[in-house]
Amino acid sequence: MISKMVCALGTAAILGLATPIAAQETNNRVAANTDWSVFVESNPTECWAVSAPKETVNTRDGNTVAVRRGDILLFVFNRPGANVKEQVTFTGGYPFAGGSTVSMNIDGTDYELFTEGEWAWPATPQDDARIIAAMKRGANAIMTARSGRGTITKDTFSLLGFTAASDDAAKRCAG
Repeated sequence: MISKMVCALGTAAILGLATPIAAQETNNRVAANTDWSVFVESNPTECWAVSAPKETVNTRDGNTVAVRRGDILLFVFNRPGANVKEQVTFTGGYPFAGGSTVSMNIDGTDYELFTEGEWAWPATPQDDARIIAAMKRGANAIMTARSGRGTITKDTFSLLGFTAASDDAAKRCAG
């Protein structure tokens, strides 16, 4: 699942687009670190660490429901040509409710990510840095969001291997 759409997701998130670019396959996985993978693209140069959730729960009106979602990914993205270094980005596989935010809980501490379309990210590079520091210390990241249809989603990501993968991605795009 991670190999599909990862390149398109990263590019769209960095550009702040509300909808993903046409999905494309990438075979540019260069490393795997427990639950995280590292991908590199060369034109333009992009490097990112990415993971899919270990658990997903969807509820509506307090009841668990089955819903169809696209790829659900959490990643940290680097694009030196656009001066982007270690940007946290999340896609829940559906359009988020207009004006909503995503709550990111890392071992009991909450962070807020702003949404546009299917994308969510922190407000500032300083917020990215705080979240990445917490992810490096943490065991799990839980993303809670609301879809445009009112479904509440809760996606749990393991952070095992995150430090090695994010450091590797940053190093590969450092120069």
